[in-house]
Amino acid sequence: MAKLTTKLMITAALLATGACATKKPEDRAPVPTYAEPARPQTSAPQGDSIRPGSAEDFKRSVTSDTIRFALDKYDIDDESRATLDSQAAWLARYPQVRATIEGHCDERGTREYNLALGDRRANAAKNYLSAKGIDPARMTTISYGKERPLALGSDEASWAQNRRAVTIVIN
Repeated sequence: MAKLTTKLMITAALLATGACATKKPEDRAPVPTYAEPARPQTSAPQGDSIRPGSAEDFKRSVTSDTIRFALDKYDIDDESRATLDSQAAWLARYPQVRATIEGHCDERGTREYNLALGDRRANAAKNYLSAKGIDPARMTTISYGKERPLALGSDEASWAQNRRAVTIVIN
């Protein structure tokens, strides 16, 4: 009799568990990833609708709109010089275009320190472009410090992506 009771209890438990339907989880939108955009094309395909001198033309024509910095540094290295040289050539071609240079930092350090460092990075890029013949009155700088990270991570690869200055063309 004990075996029958045990079997009945196990069967009842299995039936009760099986009767509980599990709700299918809702589909969620994928979490965005933060990656640097692909390198822009240097020549426009036939029938291109991008207006010369526009922000889209800038991104397509220059090596990159972003330069990178080492930890706690704001000096321009050789790779950044090449990038800024291509930006200077484009800006010289379109003297009516204005630009804003954004300075960014990684998440380490205080808010105040990172705002000051971001300002020094943006001004270093502006000064380099100015030395290449771009009128400084055409360029403004802004520091976002650590407030606008490109990569959301607390590792060296993410921090390296966030230590940057970005040139934004204003149409």
